[in-house]
Amino acid sequence: MCAHVLIAEDDANQAELVRRYLEHEGHTASVVHDGRAALAEFHRSGPDLVILDVMMPVLDGREACRALRAASDDVAVLMLTARSTEEDLLDGLDLGADDYMTKPYSPRELMARVRTLLRRARRSPGRPAGTVLRAGPITVDTSRYTVHFDGAPVDCTPGEFQLLAAMAAHPGHVFTRARLLERIHGIDRFITERSIDVHVKNLRKKFEPDPRSPRWLVTVFGVGYKLNGDAHAERTA
Repeated sequence: MCAHVLIAEDDANQAELVRRYLEHEGHTASVVHDGRAALAEFHRSGPDLVILDVMMPVLDGREACRALRAASDDVAVLMLTARSTEEDLLDGLDLGADDYMTKPYSPRELMARVRTLLRRARRSPGRPAGTVLRAGPITVDTSRYTVHFDGAPVDCTPGEFQLLAAMAAHPGHVFTRARLLERIHGIDRFITERSIDVHVKNLRKKFEPDPRSPRWLVTVFGVGYKLNGDAHAERTA
């Protein structure tokens, strides 16, 4: 799986190390050193993945991530930061990042995260048959990576899509946060169960008429979440 990756990192040595690892795995990479340059390069080259450092000059990574998500829900975003509190993680996810790594990190682990994100975000027209999942007014097409609510398209980040697809496959089933976390990220020491709450909150904003009183993606207190609606699935070519 070859992809184009944009590296936005103000530490030139760190950026060069990441670039070499990416190219060793067969990817191409562009390198910039501030948030404004990252946005310009994103619009110029249309990368598949953005590796985004939080602490950058001109425009920091948080603002750059917000602008990236305003421009596209398709591109995968992995944020890097020296700050490692849970609140920092949740803040990054709330901005629309798909994954989050703290410095210092292992380049091999970074490449593993890159492979995982690219598998989720990749939308190849030649991919094998998928499934259209329906739960009430929500439709999730796992081959085209699209979500619709009452026929209207809903833009989702890769993490949001994976969560919704897992729940749409079993409407009415109550998923614990740990189970959803396993479906989306696997077992990971940096990602916490509260990240699921952030994805749920963002999804509710996108298709619930009143996110404060959700009708479809509801909380089962003390357990987790479930997606309401009658189950229906069909294979797609």
